[in-house]
Amino acid sequence: MAKSTVTMYGELFPMGGGDLIPLLKRSLLVGRRESCDIVLRFSNVSAHHCQLTVVAGYWHVRDLKSRNGVKVNGVRVVEKRIDPGDILSIAKHKYEVKYSPVELGAVGPPPPDTSEADTFGSSLLERAGLEHGRTARERVHHGVHHGGTEDTEKSKK
Repeated sequence: MAKSTVTMYGELFPMGGGDLIPLLKRSLLVGRRESCDIVLRFSNVSAHHCQLTVVAGYWHVRDLKSRNGVKVNGVRVVEKRIDPGDILSIAKHKYEVKYSPVELGAVGPPPPDTSEADTFGSSLLERAGLEHGRTARERVHHGVHHGGTEDTEKSKK
């Protein structure tokens, strides 16, 4: 017998049409595998694609090293807070995220976005998903470091 009341923590509305996806727990594994909390049966979705978690009343997404990535409002992310009305892209599949932070326990302004700390700790190519975690030494050896030309130009001014 089914429960008469279901607690929902928000919903994902498919942007291309289809059934809405209820967010039924405060932590949800999203992927192609049947064992996931939210199963997306698309070949471009990884088996364990991303994790959705409520933190201080706000949903956050964390990419689980998926092949085709996660985006929030068109920007590829590793980990980020998702605000109500944001567009979450899982591989190429877009969903509008709807929820009420106050109903999930938020008090005051949103917490700082975790992605700000990640921004300065990685290269632009890493953040764009084009390079995976090269060390500074590897970047120098692969020609990413440009030598002293910029410093020379600045010192002339």
